[in-house]
Amino acid sequence: MNEINPLTIKEENIEKASKALKAMGHPLRLKILCVLGDHELPVMDIVSRVGTTQSNISQHIDILREKEIIVSRRDGSKILCKVRDPQILNLLEAMQNTFCPV
Repeated sequence: MNEINPLTIKEENIEKASKALKAMGHPLRLKILCVLGDHELPVMDIVSRVGTTQSNISQHIDILREKEIIVSRRDGSKILCKVRDPQILNLLEAMQNTFCPV
């Protein structure tokens, strides 16, 4: 891995990354991200795959959206969600490889 020079990183970017990682650190939100993967899914599909209430999922989706981890859009009566940036999926994959080896 390349060394990261902290002097070249803007303080506001460090703060944003820290808040995003904190949001992703909640077990339910991490599960939502794993369920989404590289797919765009309706909220109700996320609810059924994660196994909690729609209101609970919606609260966690709001947090992930606020931290710019996921994006959502309306399609008729459905709200569709997806991970905003493929680099986030790379981060999830690295975490899975590190903490959940097969």
